[in-house]
Amino acid sequence: MNLDYPNPFIIKIEVKETDIDELGHANNKAYLDWSMEAAWRHSDTLGLKPEDYIAMDCAMVARRHELNYLVPTFEGDQLIVCTWIINNDGKYKSRREYQIFRKKDNKTVFRGATDWVCIRLKDGKLFPMPKEFIEAYQPTNM
Repeated sequence: MNLDYPNPFIIKIEVKETDIDELGHANNKAYLDWSMEAAWRHSDTLGLKPEDYIAMDCAMVARRHELNYLVPTFEGDQLIVCTWIINNDGKYKSRREYQIFRKKDNKTVFRGATDWVCIRLKDGKLFPMPKEFIEAYQPTNM
């Protein structure tokens, strides 16, 4: 695999029948779902789960997604979903990037990114990241 960055967090996915659209390949939405699954699982390994967000009354929420579809995938394809935290301003914002490979030929089939912001859950307003977020969501060592 030709990784965009070192030290990715990785999950493995198999393209299922339910991921396939009317054109016979994985639906665009599936790539976003796989990326978000990787982000949540990575967050979990960093020690932050949805219940932690609720207890602290704040959360990192998606402000913007960038999705780049490079090569179609099909039912049964084995995929490797990689994710990295690229930056964290220690105040309100962080950025996570994604790269998805098809296992059989190590071809990059997708690249994406999400810009995250910290909000207070009770009113949805911008909220300074607590120290737990700043410590957990450190950028990858490049």
